[in-house]
Amino acid sequence: MLEPGKPFPSFSLANQDGVSRSLADFHGQWLVVFVYPKDDTPGCTLEGKGFSAAKPAYDAVRAVAVGLSQDDVASHKSFCDKFGFQVPLLADPKAQLLGALGVGQSEFKGQKYWDRTTFVVDPQGVLRK
Repeated sequence: MLEPGKPFPSFSLANQDGVSRSLADFHGQWLVVFVYPKDDTPGCTLEGKGFSAAKPAYDAVRAVAVGLSQDDVASHKSFCDKFGFQVPLLADPKAQLLGALGVGQSEFKGQKYWDRTTFVVDPQGVLRK
């Protein structure tokens, strides 16, 4: 797992609308990246709703929360539309950022899923606790 104080890995990933977002897009803002296992599952739905409900608080302090999973853009779009999420979801189908972050995986019913975790990145792109 990436250690606090280290630079957050550079990335370029599409959000649920197919718009490419990079780390540079968030420069000067706090960035909260929440990793979740799978679109449209009960726990992940609750998590997405929670981050969506907290969006005004993030906005008030010039912070941005984004979800990250290995699901693709179409899956993210469906998930966001179904539940009215107010936070963007980044698609990492090749697990490039997930791997660079050192996110672990757990097995459930014979399939591996990325472990739920959250990263806080300061306005200069450095990971914080």
